[in-house]
Order: sequence, then structure tokens, then C-alpha cells
Amino acid sequence: MTFRRHCIKEAAEQVIKLKQHLPVQTLGCRTDRCGTTIRRDKIMWGMIATWRMAAEGVEKGAHMLAEGQNAGDAIETAIREVEDFPYYKSVGYGGLPNEEMEVELDAAYMDGDTLDIGAVAAVKDYANPVSIARRLSREKVNSMLVGEGAEKFAHKEGFERKNMLTDRAKAHYRNRVKEQRELELKPYSGHDTVGMVCLDSAGKVTAATSTSGLFMKKKGRVGDSPIAGSGFYADSKVGGASATGLGEDLMKGCISYEIVRLMKEGMHPQEACETAVNRLDAELKARRGEAGDLSLIAMNKDGEWGVATNIEGFSFAVVTEEKETQVYLVERQEDGHCTYAPASEEWMEEYMRTRMAPVVEK
Repeated sequence: MTFRRHCIKEAAEQVIKLKQHLPVQTLGCRTDRCGTTIRRDKIMWGMIATWRMAAEGVEKGAHMLAEGQNAGDAIETAIREVEDFPYYKSVGYGGLPNEEMEVELDAAYMDGDTLDIGAVAAVKDYANPVSIARRLSREKVNSMLVGEGAEKFAHKEGFERKNMLTDRAKAHYRNRVKEQRELELKPYSGHDTVGMVCLDSAGKVTAATSTSGLFMKKKGRVGDSPIAGSGFYADSKVGGASATGLGEDLMKGCISYEIVRLMKEGMHPQEACETAVNRLDAELKARRGEAGDLSLIAMNKDGEWGVATNIEGFSFAVVTEEKETQVYLVERQEDGHCTYAPASEEWMEEYMRTRMAPVVEK
């Protein structure tokens, strides 16, 4: 038998073996020693997101992915679910205002197949900024718009106008003003961006973010969330990452892109997240004496995922074709390694109880 015929025969046997025995999460394609490209039988879909607040959105996205829908539609639906829930104070409707008691929203969307990016920043009075961002991703130029320009575009495209400042948010604002005056508290707190990465069964990877940013921020302040490479990044050939935390520090490391770059070099998402977070945390402390909150999630093209943080209390939600939606709590070890465990029913109940409790003005 010639070497060429031997290679063809071995490749055929490999394909049959792959179809019969490989698990669902074995993905993409590879090249065997004969130089023959072998495609995997099936790609495992999945989605991962920052914070417990994303769980219901992730569950909705999972149903869409299970039906074979694409990662763009699934991630937009998932983010909108968070944006529309008025009891989450850092995203969309009910988001906490800036120092002038205005709700300014940032959002972004990235298509990992084409590398198209759309983003809006400091946009007011529109219900779902992530949908505006996704629409902008189809523009060859002018794909990131801010403030009045973003609002004019949204109006022209027929997006829903809505007063995003709720009575709860007004009460939080007045309480914080009083606390600042009486207790000398720092105004800036609350920066829990919802960031997601999604993989569909066709191998498409997307990333998206949405946030109202820092509570009591300066008018016009923009953090990392709508900035490609910092708040998010997606490449269907590799995977995607998204961030939450103090945007001013996350931007110093272009950290979402860095995680995707490390995955491209062969790191597992968990190792890539820990490496990027620990390096930036150490660099900021060495140069500036301190580091703000840095929390990252990632998923690669094989459906493998990872998380890392430099704070206590970080949570995330994840789902895959083989694993139901689960919320995890993250614990950072002294050496920078992050472990996680499923959130208990008691923790989940307390989370929602505190979020939905009445706001009493002081």
C-alpha cells in the first residue's frame, strides 16, 4: 500500500472513530500526521456571563441555542433580559444614575466570525442599548456612537424610547447624596457590568456587554464596557472574554483581548483568565500602589470556560449543551488561583430578597 493510500485509509478510519466515540465537547477540526484535516462531528454550544443577575438571561439564551439558533440572537436576548429587570441597579432600566441623576448607559456587541463591533456610550432614554450596539455592528464606519449621536441613530432606527430612571434609583441617589454629606463616603460604587460570551452549534462566538456604569459618575464618563479589547472581545477561531469591575483599571490592560490572545497561544480559559487578571493586578499595584476590581469570564471555541477575579463575592452563570444553567461563587486563593462552587438555594434566595427589598429613604 502506498503512503498516500495509507493516509487516506487512516483518515477515513479516524472520521468513523470520531463520529462513534468522541464526546460532544470535542470540537472544530484538526490535522492528523498525514496532513488530512478531520472535522469534528458536532460543536458544543454554551454561554457564560458575569454575575448572578445574568442567570435568567442565560437560561433564555440556552433555549435558543438548543434549538439551533445563532449566538448573536441568543446573546442579545440574554442581555436584554437583564436590561429589562428593574431590580438590578447597574444595568438598563433601574440602573443607578450619574451625579446629575441621569441614567447614562453603555453597551457593546462583537461578532467573532467577522470581528464586527458595535457600541454605544452615555446613551440616555433608550430601553435596550445592547440591541442598538448590535445594529451598529453592521455599519462599516460609525459603529461606535456616544451620547446625542447614539440617541439620534437609535431614534432613526426605531428603537424604543423609555425613561430609564426609576423611583427606586431616585431613592438610592438621594440616600447616597445624604451619605456623602454626612458620612463622607466616596460617591463611586456599583459597577457590576453584565458581560457575556456565547458559542453556538455552528461555531460562532459572540461577546456583549451592558451597564449603567459607576453610580454617581461624572456626566459623560465611559468605562471599559463599550471598549473593544477591554470590556469584551470575541474571535470564533479562538473564543471570547468579557469583563466587569473598575473600567478605568480594566482598560489599562486591554484585558479581554489579552485573555483571547492567551487562549490562542494554547491556554485553557481558566489559565488564561487567571494569568491575565493576576498580571494586571500585580502590575497596577507595583506601579500605582493599588488595583481596582477586576473580574473576567471566558469561553473558548471548544466550549471550555474559565473565570478569574481579584475580589471577594464575584459570581457568574454558565450553561453548556451538557450542563444546565448554574450560578457559581468564586473564591480567590492567596496564589491567585480561583476556585468556584455552586451557589446554594439559600444564597440565591437571599440575593433576590435583597435586590427586591423596598428602598427606604434616609
